[in-house]
Amino acid sequence: MGELLLTNARVLDGLGGEIQNATIRLDDGRVAEISPGADVVPGPGFEVMDLSGKTLMPALVDAHVHLSSYETLPPLLRGEEPRADAVHYFELANIARNLIRMGILTVRDVGSMDDHALHLRQAIRLGLSAGPRILTCARIVSATSPGCRIFTTMYRPADGVDEIRKAVREQLAMGADFVKIMATGARSVVLEDPEPAQLTREEVRTVVEEAHRLGKRVAAHAEGSGGTRIAVEEGVDTIEHGLSLHRTPELLDLMAEQDQTLVPTLSTFHDVSEDHAEKYPCTLVEQAKRQREEAYRTLTAAREAGVRIAMGFDSYPLGENARELARMVEGGLTPMQGIVAATSAAAAALGLEDVGEVRVGATADLLVVDGDPLEDPSVLQNLTRIHLVLQAGSPVNAA
Repeated sequence: MGELLLTNARVLDGLGGEIQNATIRLDDGRVAEISPGADVVPGPGFEVMDLSGKTLMPALVDAHVHLSSYETLPPLLRGEEPRADAVHYFELANIARNLIRMGILTVRDVGSMDDHALHLRQAIRLGLSAGPRILTCARIVSATSPGCRIFTTMYRPADGVDEIRKAVREQLAMGADFVKIMATGARSVVLEDPEPAQLTREEVRTVVEEAHRLGKRVAAHAEGSGGTRIAVEEGVDTIEHGLSLHRTPELLDLMAEQDQTLVPTLSTFHDVSEDHAEKYPCTLVEQAKRQREEAYRTLTAAREAGVRIAMGFDSYPLGENARELARMVEGGLTPMQGIVAATSAAAAALGLEDVGEVRVGATADLLVVDGDPLEDPSVLQNLTRIHLVLQAGSPVNAA
């Protein structure tokens, strides 16, 4: 798309700043100019959009999603026609469209079945499907554990430092953008206790050393204190869930000092404890109720300690990701802090420098909403309030 002039916009820049009645000039997919007031004169060939009464902000960045279709298709009933494996790829394309039409233009996939995220990323890059920018870990590096039996092709089990090192290299050979590990067990597996460490300190250290040596970041699934402590102390870049951190304030201080990021994923605890409780055994539902309370306590403690907080939905259906932003606000973040968590902070956690902000030179991944998300963050969840989504300066088709 050529040059585009967005006028009379109220701008939330994704960093905590706000500009009233701004004019933004886009050129070649990037933000070329931001001027307060309406003092930019459009040249020949400019397309002009008047955004009076609208709020312009960076497109959302989600730091924790699972790009698999198995949670979105209705269950196959007895006697129905069997579904071909290829059907899942059509559903993945539909998920990708849902994400971008809701203004979620960057996602970090932290594990998907059957390498779905890798395949979807390639299809988007080849122009075969519309969709967001995808960063993926390929498969999650885990110790041999009960979770491997549940999540099968989402995991790559490995034991001992040599096998762990090989598993890291395998994920990067598959095209992983970062490495994800299971520092603890998962709350969604009956046979796993999420409290103790699942990988040893030496194994986690090996992952971090190998990934960082090759220029890749590391994310750690971390629920209980044992594995969370190892992950933080060994320099993992992002702590996923991290619900036990309120118990160990010294680790929150260390995270702030080391510029690590917490992705609190509040929605996943609501999933198991209430939203989708009928899908889980009672023991896991009761555990999730306790964990949900801990997750909110950790959100407060992390904010007070100055830890970077990034939005991660870790729920479904994808496209409703801004529910996580609303929950973080309900949990004590200001609406502006929630927007920062869902834009520039999430981009920083992913190591991306040109998205998540409205600034000159940044990629023009932008979201325009009808209303004020500082007054009512729920406007970001309502498709009828999504006025415009620009992906690298080009409007996204809402169909």
